Amino acid sequence: MSTLPASLLVPDSRLVAEVRPSPNHEPRVGGIRPDILLLHYTGMESTAEALDRLCDPAAKVSCHYLVREDGTVVQMVAEDRRAWHAGLSCWAGDADVNSRSIGIEIANPGHDFGSPPFPPVQIESVIALCLDIIARHAIRADRVLAHSDVAPARKRDPGEVFPWDVLARAGVGTWVAPPAPAPDPTRLEPGDTGDRVAMLQSMLADYGYAVPRQGVYDDATTLVVTAFQRHFRASRVDGRADAATVAILRRMLGIRHSIVEKPIG
Repeated sequence: MSTLPASLLVPDSRLVAEVRPSPNHEPRVGGIRPDILLLHYTGMESTAEALDRLCDPAAKVSCHYLVREDGTVVQMVAEDRRAWHAGLSCWAGDADVNSRSIGIEIANPGHDFGSPPFPPVQIESVIALCLDIIARHAIRADRVLAHSDVAPARKRDPGEVFPWDVLARAGVGTWVAPPAPAPDPTRLEPGDTGDRVAMLQSMLADYGYAVPRQGVYDDATTLVVTAFQRHFRASRVDGRADAATVAILRRMLGIRHSIVEKPIG
C-alpha cells in the first residue's frame, strides 16, 4: 500500500495518538476554511478493515480522523486538506461538503452489523476531539452534522444509536429533548400534498437539508425526514412527520437562528 510517511503528517490536535496517513486528499476548493464538522461511523466489521480502506488509493475515500473503540484518535489527513468522506452530499445549498468540512470516522460496524452501542470511552474521546476542532475553527453548533444529514438518500450514519444528546450536553452540536408522546391527528406522511407539506419542506430547507419544496410528500422528503429523525428523534425513525418531529424541528430552527444572529465578540 502506498501512503505518505507518517513523519510528513503533523498532527493538528494534541489528542492524536496515532498517525496513519491516507493518500486520498487534495486542496480545499477555493481555499475554503472548514466550517462543518461531519461525523460518520465506519460501517465495517473491523476497525483494521476500515483503516485499510481509508488508506487505499483505489477506494478513493478518506477522513481526517478515526476514533477507535478504545478512544484512541488516529489522524489520516491534515485538517487544511480536502478529505474524501462526504461523497455526493449537500448542506445549506452547498454541494461541496468535503471542501468545507472536517470528517471524523467513529469505529462502529453500523446498521449492517446490528448497530452496536458506542462505548462510553469512545464517546468521551469523540467529544474531546470535537471540542478541540470546534475551538480551533470556530465551527457553529448547528453545523456539527451527521453524514446522513448531508446525504439522506445514501447514508444512515452515525445512526440512531449515536448519543447526540450526550454530545450536545458536552457542548458539541445542538439537541432538544423530544416532547412527551400524545395523540397526533396532524401527522404528515408520504403521499400527502398541500401547504402543510410545503411548510414542512421549507423548514427542513431552512435548517440546511436538501429537500424539494413543491408541496408533495415524495420519496426525497421521506428520506430527509428520516435523516432528521435519526439525528434529533431517534426513538421514532419512520420518515413520517408527526407532531413531535415537527415540534423538534421548530425548536431546532429557533436554536439555529439564535446562533446565526448572535453578535460576534
